[in-house]
Amino acid sequence: MSAEQTHVAYAYDAESGIARITLDDAAAGNPIHTASLEQLLAAARRVNADGARVVVLAARGRFFSVGGDLAQFGGADDMAAYIDDLADGLHRAVSELVRSDAIVVAAVQGAAAGAGFPLVAAADIVLAARSASFTLAYTRAGLSPDGGSSMLVHTLGLHRALRLALLNDRLGAEEAQAAGLVARVVEDAELEAATEEIAGRLAAGAAGAQATTKRLLRQAAEPAPETRLRAEALGIRAQAGGPEGREGVSAFLAKRPPVFGG
Repeated sequence: MSAEQTHVAYAYDAESGIARITLDDAAAGNPIHTASLEQLLAAARRVNADGARVVVLAARGRFFSVGGDLAQFGGADDMAAYIDDLADGLHRAVSELVRSDAIVVAAVQGAAAGAGFPLVAAADIVLAARSASFTLAYTRAGLSPDGGSSMLVHTLGLHRALRLALLNDRLGAEEAQAAGLVARVVEDAELEAATEEIAGRLAAGAAGAQATTKRLLRQAAEPAPETRLRAEALGIRAQAGGPEGREGVSAFLAKRPPVFGG
């Protein structure tokens, strides 16, 4: 197994009914790329196949995830095709988590940026350390959002979602709680214990009632999430294949401000 293929690790505890998916490339900020998404998707499918009641989605290190690996974007022979494949993998993983009967609990510390933000939003309950922050940052790189970012409208409201997507503003833990994304904000040192407490309560609950409740509320909020996800994939592919995407990624890698043609 290559070093790239170890970026997502997961462990499943069948006895307690709690599955744990942990982003595990802390040194690089837990970036999202094709190898990590393959493992994330495999983990989500195993959770569903094993009938876990609860999924804990967490990350090691300072950040939850810095988002897509723009160095890999820039190094791809066909950036549009690479990003299309990446979006497809991310959307399959997000769809598995959203469609799962298991209740997904995300535990976030540090930045959840780019695709890391909608990955967190795919969870049913989000716990945040005080260090947590959320930012989309796609348009800064000349790209449109993917990963279910457009569904943030249901959680955050239209104009807050537009502000975050267009201005790339940072949403702090307390503001994210006030906006309805985060259920509870705790001190960083208390995040793991708080997550285990919530996961334990859910695992001890009525699994059938919880799964039905999740399904009903998710369907009311977004009856056809896969349709929205595909629209996002088409949008980001078009941007990646155009001059804005190429300029945005090149500028990021060169650590200079992008110059868009307007």
